[in-house]
Amino acid sequence: MSNLPKIAWVGLGIMGSPMAENLLKAGYSVTGFTLEQDKLDRLAAAGGSAAGSIAEAVKDADVIITMVPASPQVEAISYGENGILENAKSGALIIDMSSITPQTSIDLAKNAAAKGIRVIDAPVSGGEAGAIEAVLSIMVGGEQVDFDEALPVLEALGKVIVLCGPHGSGQTVKAANQLIVAVNIQACAEAVVFLEKSGVNLEAALDVLNGGLAGSTVLTRKKANFLNRDFKPGFRIDLHHKDMGIVTDAARNVGAALPVGAVVAQLVASLRAQGDGGLDHSALLRAVERLSGAQI
Repeated sequence: MSNLPKIAWVGLGIMGSPMAENLLKAGYSVTGFTLEQDKLDRLAAAGGSAAGSIAEAVKDADVIITMVPASPQVEAISYGENGILENAKSGALIIDMSSITPQTSIDLAKNAAAKGIRVIDAPVSGGEAGAIEAVLSIMVGGEQVDFDEALPVLEALGKVIVLCGPHGSGQTVKAANQLIVAVNIQACAEAVVFLEKSGVNLEAALDVLNGGLAGSTVLTRKKANFLNRDFKPGFRIDLHHKDMGIVTDAARNVGAALPVGAVVAQLVASLRAQGDGGLDHSALLRAVERLSGAQI
């Protein structure tokens, strides 16, 4: 029998599925639940166990990892008769890796503590590629002792894993991350349109730009998307729209001005309103092209 903790995984989407599979590769026992049968079949094919409900997934788990789209989904899976808090055993550790509001994480930790269940918020950055390659950056909020217990599990999922402060701190840092990423993608998209309209060899230009101060992980990861106009979702515009709402609201609450971030948030919202919400966030290029006169 393995001495590793038993893991329940709730939410097997674009990010969650490869992350759960990386835990299986590391030797952990993983029981998963999600709403899509094909995702459960994928987990089972990788060596995990598919549960028929949240209650079934979490009842024997030492560690419960959640990866769902937003705060309403975290609340839906956590609370109520069929939720995690009513069915997890006392002493279990919840690692919520969703990107949600800091206050949702703070409230979840408080409500879980009343039932003897511990929580850390641990949102990630790195997109689908980072999830597949187990090189995610993981920003954590919570107690040091719980972080220390979770660290071996998180090390199977990411490379840069940092405790950023008390409950909600991981979500605050993730909001800042999404602000930086969105602004960076927007700048890259504007540069692409400028370069193409100027008749420059785009691939050569992006290569040399990425080798200098203008280089970034965003440009490295998204260069092929820009060149090929391939916007298959690694991280959907819909989700980045949600995240920009989180960061603009949180910034307002603490009195921080985000002038560039506010503009990019509106551009993301505009792209979503034009029906591109299901595309990868590199599709911000489409918004710049429309503004520059292209018929998309």
